[in-house]
Amino acid sequence: SSPGGAGLTYLGPPFNEKDFSPPRPNSTALSLPSAATRLELWHGLENQARLAQNQKAYSVLLAAVRELARSTLCPALKTSLLHFCTGLDGLLGSISALMTTLGYALPPPSANMEMRPTMNDFAKKVEGFWILRELQSWLWRSAKDFNRLKKRLRAH
Repeated sequence: SSPGGAGLTYLGPPFNEKDFSPPRPNSTALSLPSAATRLELWHGLENQARLAQNQKAYSVLLAAVRELARSTLCPALKTSLLHFCTGLDGLLGSISALMTTLGYALPPPSANMEMRPTMNDFAKKVEGFWILRELQSWLWRSAKDFNRLKKRLRAH
């Protein structure tokens, strides 16, 4: 099952209800490129720009999921999130290798971010909800992107 699904189930109601959509917090953990860019704008970007955005989003998301894993008290969720971090790390490595192979410069590593300790439990859960939701959107978008890129590269 997807990490978002597992995480949202653990967060419990109202987070695991399918229509629940809390306001997106204005926090450093979510200062990532949103996967919600309109498709026609996204398709208009050069391969290099799209790959750079993928790379940036996953490095921010990886740090955010690591932080979620570090701060969760649920052992099963911690294991599941850490396992997922390993996969994300591999995905980031693949994107970087692909960019290097295509002769694109890698974006500078993003600054490390910490969740503010002053956040209350509900605020942390809202942030976790958005991190997992944004991650699902990016994974969906990337899968389509990589398929399109594969077709294009084959055509050359």
